[in-house]
Amino acid sequence: MKLQNKIALITGAGQGIGKETALLFAQQGAHVIATDVNAEALKTFVGLDNISTYVLDITNNAQIEACIKENPSINVLMNCAGVVFNGSALDCSEQQWQTTIAVNVTSAFNLIKAVLPGMLKQQQGSIINIASVVSSVKGVANRFAYGTSKAAIIGLTKAVAADYIDQGIRCNAISPGTIHSPSLDQRLAETGDYQSALDAFIERQPMGRLGQPSEIAAIASLLASDDASFMSGENIIIDGGMSL
Repeated sequence: MKLQNKIALITGAGQGIGKETALLFAQQGAHVIATDVNAEALKTFVGLDNISTYVLDITNNAQIEACIKENPSINVLMNCAGVVFNGSALDCSEQQWQTTIAVNVTSAFNLIKAVLPGMLKQQQGSIINIASVVSSVKGVANRFAYGTSKAAIIGLTKAVAADYIDQGIRCNAISPGTIHSPSLDQRLAETGDYQSALDAFIERQPMGRLGQPSEIAAIASLLASDDASFMSGENIIIDGGMSL
């Protein structure tokens, strides 16, 4: 099977892109450690083959270290968990800024730092970071903190790739456009007019539709596999033409 002998840790696996990726990886033969801060969301994996769950607050470095200590042979890491706040630089509060950087950037640093020793020991590893087209790729109004954090993730990806490219470690990013996920549905509902907000998101997509979590999972599967063994430091844009 495509991902046989892979041991993959996925953050934010309780819903959306993380959930679809966990299910696909398991179907393709990987042993998946599905993590999320929401214990209830992880119950969807109970009883499924090849998937174990771990309640993990990715902003808590002690919890990260404990998780990796229990799972020392991880050779695929997918940093998927993230947070989005609306607003410009003037709208962004100090708390929103700190939360965005902690969840979207610092957690990736801490997880990578925790798994790298085990990957280096194996002389193999694939790190997959979920960035966004809203980043250094494209500026979007009212996404100041989010766009900044995802640009940092692209830079982090390239830095890690450069440092370990000759030691069997690959690090790549995926930059989705707007993906129809439960977190997006929640943000749309919070506007007070779900349909109008959804229509506005669809309108900015040249393909006339939103992306699906399964479409991102398919790219993650490629990056996790040996089929992508000659690929590192890349940022794969999958945005329905949003950045054209």
